[in-house]
Amino acid sequence: MINLFEYQNKISPQDSLEGLEGFLDEIWNSREKNSFYSENGSDKIESQRFIQFIHKSNELKSNKYVGVIHYGGQKINLLPKIFFDSNKNYSDKTKDIENEVNQIQNHILWWLSYCRKIKFPNYQTSLGSTKSDFFEVLIYLFSKYTRELLNSSIYQQYEEVNRELSFIKGRLNISEYINENLSKGKWHKLNCTYDAFVFDNEFNRIIKYVTTLLFNVTSIQENKKYLREILFILDEVSDERATAEQCSRISFNPMFGEFETVRDYCHLFLTNCISFDYKNDLKLFAFLLPMEYVFEDFIFGFIDKELDKVSAKPSRSDTFLDVGESFKLKPDLWLEMNEKSVIADAKYKIIYSDEKDPKKGISQSDLYQMLAYAVRFEVDEIILFYPNTIKQAQEEETELTIKDALADGKEILIRAFQLPIINRKLLESDLITKTDLSELFEVTRQELINKIENILVPTTYIKNSGLSA
Repeated sequence: MINLFEYQNKISPQDSLEGLEGFLDEIWNSREKNSFYSENGSDKIESQRFIQFIHKSNELKSNKYVGVIHYGGQKINLLPKIFFDSNKNYSDKTKDIENEVNQIQNHILWWLSYCRKIKFPNYQTSLGSTKSDFFEVLIYLFSKYTRELLNSSIYQQYEEVNRELSFIKGRLNISEYINENLSKGKWHKLNCTYDAFVFDNEFNRIIKYVTTLLFNVTSIQENKKYLREILFILDEVSDERATAEQCSRISFNPMFGEFETVRDYCHLFLTNCISFDYKNDLKLFAFLLPMEYVFEDFIFGFIDKELDKVSAKPSRSDTFLDVGESFKLKPDLWLEMNEKSVIADAKYKIIYSDEKDPKKGISQSDLYQMLAYAVRFEVDEIILFYPNTIKQAQEEETELTIKDALADGKEILIRAFQLPIINRKLLESDLITKTDLSELFEVTRQELINKIENILVPTTYIKNSGLSA
């Protein structure tokens, strides 16, 4: 097992990983164009951006993605940089290191549980196996929930069907009837198109495809059992390849509302999982997420779900920096409370790591970006959210004041805060079997609620900021 932290440690693999770089290039080039991998103008980049291969020293280094890669019997964990401790050797195959890696992955699961693009079931049970990773936990959650749902409710929907019938149903396809039936002596067979309430529908085909994909890569017997039962239930459903774009198009009426969770899981897997026949080896697999997106989406979802007095909305996207409308401005968050609003931006960066740095690690480009928000949205206060790190004993905060010389010296206040999203005690605790994620992170949840409320309550909110949707 190889453990790599974003942009931090380098590892020289003991076992040969020949062909891995080519495999990752295939993943990158076969990614869906609407996936996270394609964001930030990376469509034209042909070489993969998951792992750096330092050929001179035969070392590997992780980039900005977190997740897991299975290759040639080897598992590579890509972990968030905020957990990296330079005093530890993550190559050691000790129980303590293995336990810490699993607890880090539980953190990722907890963050994902608040993300808007996936709805977790009410039970958020961790497998608790030291042999599992957070991807296996996601498979467990999906398979258990889907199996139980399909046992109690079968999803059927109307789909357009083309069939030859002995009577007219729906509409008669005259052209096909003349060319395929009448001209061939099958005048008694009518080529019709009609809507049918069918079991073999697009959504069930998506479930079957995702289930088959996961069954081929999971190594946990409990997961295989649940997935096998799903495939048995969907045995009469056609085998077809599915895409995340198909999931995005599917909506449900209230009677089938519970299937929204299954759809969201399928979308998550299809967006981030890549598994295909590479050099006749079906055991190659990758599940990868861009951590900067996860952090931004986690903060949005957490505020939206846990803070009743604060309304979190995505900012409007029709505002441009320039008159020619070439440079679009879109802050991460628009927070509203008591008819007052404030702009906030989530930045997944390590700051306050150097006590001698007068800038506290806050980049100049971030300040330029916040200044542009303040000017165009006509606000005089901006909030920056950063994650805390494992090496810092407490969360830091900074206030910066900028004077706008073009507005008679009007002051713009930029406030930067570290948020407590890490449960340090949990990292030092033994992994507990069958534990609910909400129980594991209850203390962290309350700390984060208190921190954000303390930030927002004393803030001087700006009325009529021009952010209204």
